[in-house]
Amino acid sequence: MNTRKKILIVDDEQLNLEFFEVMLSKLGFIVDKANDGLEALEKVKRFLPDLILLDNIMPRMSGWEVTKTLKADPKFQDIPVVMFSALDDVKDKLEGYDLGVEDYITKPFNFSEVLARIRVVLRNRELFAQIAVREERLSLAEALHEDTENSLRDFIRGLDEMDVVLAQCSRLGDGAGEVSPVLLEAAERSRSLRKRIAELEGRIEKTMVEWDELKKNEVDLRELEDRGRGYGSQE
Repeated sequence: MNTRKKILIVDDEQLNLEFFEVMLSKLGFIVDKANDGLEALEKVKRFLPDLILLDNIMPRMSGWEVTKTLKADPKFQDIPVVMFSALDDVKDKLEGYDLGVEDYITKPFNFSEVLARIRVVLRNRELFAQIAVREERLSLAEALHEDTENSLRDFIRGLDEMDVVLAQCSRLGDGAGEVSPVLLEAAERSRSLRKRIAELEGRIEKTMVEWDELKKNEVDLRELEDRGRGYGSQE
């Protein structure tokens, strides 16, 4: 990983906290700990973790309640949660996924498996972040395309008005026996500009057609997240 990721471990069992702190720190992660759900919510605000390892069954506030609180807050709802639980019932797992957890691991767990799942979740979040940036750029590009088309239409209207004036001046020049070289040059420049505008519009149109074809095969960011949670809920 290019940058050190921050992981918040939340568990009321001190042994688990110390174990994960030692193991994950050795692997290069920045680790912080919380002994219960209420402390976890405070730590999230200060620590801003990239991922939360969250025990479900805890005093004062359960992992489900912590998850529900975080997912309801726009500032923290995108922080991925990997939940631990001694509850192995499918209904409990589905409830966790419905709340928005990225993964659900039943106890007892194997650290190698936990580490693999952590890395998958972090990698997926990086992918989602990249897609979000891409979607923002696409939105900006669409707005730029619309502004460009409006500007071109305004420019063409200006050329139309200028051509009307040039035609009137040309007729006046014909009546006097000659047409000003300045008018001839202006008329030629107008034709040249129209040709370039037509070429630019053609390139824009071709780009938009190719763009639309690409977008047909793209997966929306929200749909991709829903798919990921759907796969997890089928375990």
